[in-house]
Amino acid sequence: MLPVSPSNPPSIWKGKAKATESDYEDLNPTITYRHLHSHNLGVRDPLRVIALCDSDAFYAACEQIRLDIDPRKPLVVQQWQALIAVNYPARKYGISRMDKIKDAKERCPHLEVVHVATYKEGELEPGYWENPDTRTHKVSLDYYRRESWKIYHMFKEGLSTGEVEKASIDEAFLDLTQPVREEILRRYPYLAEVPSHAPLGKDTPLPPPPSIRWDSLGTLIPVRPQPTKGESTGPDEGTDGNSDDKVDEDIEEEDHATWHDVALSIAAEFMGKIRHDIFNTLGYSTSAGIARNKFLAKLTASYKKPMNQSILRNAAIPNYLRPMAFQKIRFLGGKLGKALAEEYDVSTHCVRLVVHSDEFQRKFGEESIWVWEILRGIDRTEVKEKPPVTKSMLAAKNLPQPIVKASQGRHWIRMLAAELALRLREARESIPALWPKSIVLHVRQDYDAFRSKQAPFPFVREITVDAIAAAGDKLWRELVGTDTSHTAPVKISHVSLSFSGIASMETGQRRIEGFLQKPQSESNASEATDELVVMGDADSHNLSKSASSAAPAPPSYICERCGKRISLDAEAASNIVGSPDVIAEGEMVEELDKLRREHDDFHFAQDLSREVSGDTGERRAVIRPSDGGQQPVKKRKENGKAKKDRGEPEGSIANFFQRR
Repeated sequence: MLPVSPSNPPSIWKGKAKATESDYEDLNPTITYRHLHSHNLGVRDPLRVIALCDSDAFYAACEQIRLDIDPRKPLVVQQWQALIAVNYPARKYGISRMDKIKDAKERCPHLEVVHVATYKEGELEPGYWENPDTRTHKVSLDYYRRESWKIYHMFKEGLSTGEVEKASIDEAFLDLTQPVREEILRRYPYLAEVPSHAPLGKDTPLPPPPSIRWDSLGTLIPVRPQPTKGESTGPDEGTDGNSDDKVDEDIEEEDHATWHDVALSIAAEFMGKIRHDIFNTLGYSTSAGIARNKFLAKLTASYKKPMNQSILRNAAIPNYLRPMAFQKIRFLGGKLGKALAEEYDVSTHCVRLVVHSDEFQRKFGEESIWVWEILRGIDRTEVKEKPPVTKSMLAAKNLPQPIVKASQGRHWIRMLAAELALRLREARESIPALWPKSIVLHVRQDYDAFRSKQAPFPFVREITVDAIAAAGDKLWRELVGTDTSHTAPVKISHVSLSFSGIASMETGQRRIEGFLQKPQSESNASEATDELVVMGDADSHNLSKSASSAAPAPPSYICERCGKRISLDAEAASNIVGSPDVIAEGEMVEELDKLRREHDDFHFAQDLSREVSGDTGERRAVIRPSDGGQQPVKKRKENGKAKKDRGEPEGSIANFFQRR
């Protein structure tokens, strides 16, 4: 056991197994010049500082700002008959998200109730309609997503050298380690160089840190909180947490400050400024938690809300976690939490779960080490910036009244297509090269498993509801059928339409109209690589005025081997042109690809014929153009036995596989 010293206070944990100081020695690690000057220590950096910023009652705040309602007025956000957001003034009346609208209005007669925006058929964008009906409308959260990205961008602007990870629509993790390290070196320049008399060089501990004034930085969670009645309540998200707890300032002052405390105080300054800028610019109040890792920052953010930030020093971690029911920790509320409670005869407090990690892993497996660590406030997950747009977009609807006829699906396909069109347009405003590879339709019949159908989603110049709905209708016909094609009854209770494989096109990659361009001249046609010709694109600068005014030519391509132009049959092309744009372009490319393969097969047959007839002077391997890979050439046989090549040495590896 480590000796008791001011830097190693006696353990304040108790339990069935006695806690040793080594279990918590990393609460006050020795920080050296090497730690301060390094830039790649990652999650084990002793100066690591993480913040979790949470928007207060976000949906309600969005509607309050949109409608310019006094923030002191009670307000709730409604989705059909449920409440999905309750602002803090409304919570004072005892209203929660579990309440019904009728009960909420009885508790607060002057309550402001706002229904979320919804899509309805015939409208390109969602709106706030009077008395929306779940049987004909679909909920839209697009407005909240847009406001969420505004806040996220302000995090990025206020934290140029840090990392920001969007945790949810109203939360974000911020890794403040790097900007805090830079600020420490700026404020205390004597730390920039290792003293010449340092006995251990870069591994010499830093000198004692300066004193810290916490009063203007937020709420400091006490190291030794005063006992409260019951002492079984811990921080609970969405409430005021332990806001009534008071810090014994005399006791707190006795605790020696550490360099990690200095890092926390600087991070609190940064976080306070960012939150202040968000409130002044966008009007949203936020709460934040600042601690050594993501897990503790998340717990700390709900310590005192709203419009506040809480700071958890390393020395305060044990007593902060002690009264918390471990079943409240993410992933520990189910079977695993029950197994822990039964094994160690505990049900409410993680304070008693003090066992050696080896014993813990023997009972629950090697992968359970993360549980052992998380119960002690150890979390080594990184803050990783996520791409601004996910790889998929989903619009779904649980139907209150099932679809019983295939023709009823068109209404919901268009509504889902409207949501996808709006979201894809907004995403392409920031990343113009963004485009999905596929469109996917999912349906669920009654309580059966989901069925799906997908198809490539070709590029179109203008993203419209009609284009997406046309692709969705085609999938619907293939998956569900039509009214006349069904013998069994239809009872679809869920339908969703989604984009998958969303990504930016690579540098040098052309969109489909880039391939649909007329060659500059016939002379260099042999140098063109399977170039496609567009059906009369008058806006293309590569087409002459005469070409743009002429009738559209059937799409074609030029073979790079023979230089011959291969075109679609005029009748087939005219049939495809009559289809909607999104279908026409896809079928056009598909038909032209068939022609390409047939023509490649023609050249392959010619090559094979020349080889058999001996037209060429030497034998060569024939590569089929459509395969793109070398094919093995079988050895000629004489009298049923493979003929040995003349150049094969006697001691080759083939001799080991011959029968003797």
